[in-house]
Amino acid sequence: MHRFNVELGDRGYPIVIGRQLLGDPQQLQPYIHGDQVLIVTNETVAPLYLDTLRKGLRGVGQVDLVELADGEAFKNLDTLNRIFDTLLQRRHNRSTTLVALGGGVVGDMTGFAAACYQRGVNFVQVPTTLLAQVDSSVGGKTGVNHPLGKNMIGAFYQPQLVLADMDTLQTLPERELSAGLAEVIKYGLICDAPFFAWIEAHMEELLRRDTQILAHAVQLCCRAKATVVAEDEREQGRRAILNFGHTFGHAIESVQGYGQWLHGEAVAAGMVMAAELSRLQGYIDAELVARIRTLLQRAGLPQEAPEDMAREDFFTAMAVDKKVVDGRLRLVLLRRLGEAMVVDDTPRERIAEALALCGAG
Repeated sequence: MHRFNVELGDRGYPIVIGRQLLGDPQQLQPYIHGDQVLIVTNETVAPLYLDTLRKGLRGVGQVDLVELADGEAFKNLDTLNRIFDTLLQRRHNRSTTLVALGGGVVGDMTGFAAACYQRGVNFVQVPTTLLAQVDSSVGGKTGVNHPLGKNMIGAFYQPQLVLADMDTLQTLPERELSAGLAEVIKYGLICDAPFFAWIEAHMEELLRRDTQILAHAVQLCCRAKATVVAEDEREQGRRAILNFGHTFGHAIESVQGYGQWLHGEAVAAGMVMAAELSRLQGYIDAELVARIRTLLQRAGLPQEAPEDMAREDFFTAMAVDKKVVDGRLRLVLLRRLGEAMVVDDTPRERIAEALALCGAG
């Protein structure tokens, strides 16, 4: 078991990574405030892990459930209201704790509901996908999508605990596993060159779901993100590097329709676009771009734009991205392997050239 903290003063919290954690009351119950719990999960995860989680909550007086439809297409205000409806119908008070059992969609919506309900109640993240374990469950970004932009409605709101049970990855569909590996690869690219080389050396074991190898990857990613979040909780500076590939990726998701491309798939293609742009700007060489493309291919991830997306589609979608500040599009580029930077002065024609290199017409 690995255990360490996100250092945010009185809002800090532990991340626990290990096996057989879901059904262990000693892991969960110290972070349950009061005698009410609402579990938020989805129709895919509930049959697999809901009963085990309930064992970890035995002794809690009132445990209610919201089971949502599965997928990014349901990450919206209408779905969010189902959580509020249950909280109100079941008369949950300010000492309630919301428990998010699922992937990034469940975690983001549960956290946003916790931030809003009675102006803020406790919540716990129990991520069951690789992508959620290494990235979205840590750091307090919560929210929902809007038809005009991804995650444009939300709040920074930290959990009480992140409990990452490695056993849940054994039932993860292969496509979801690959999508999570995109975020694993991202951490090597932006802040840890030796980790990138380690991923290259251990990709087969990661794809085979070797528990020890997966736990090592999850630990390193979470430690990296915890360090960045502790330095810049609300993304006023350094935390923006975590968005490497995301500006392009979010454009793919919003134009294609949420859920058509998994988040990690869109980020993978977005990272190639950002890498090509970094090369065009003279920061990295073609050899590194080739390494990135090869590793993503080995992970089963796309390196090209959707066939029906033109460059103008990207520019239109990126114009309403959260990372536009005072009309200037902020992009995360690579200065070198293991070091990212935020720029806001990239010429439009250079961005268009990078998009064209990735198949955008």
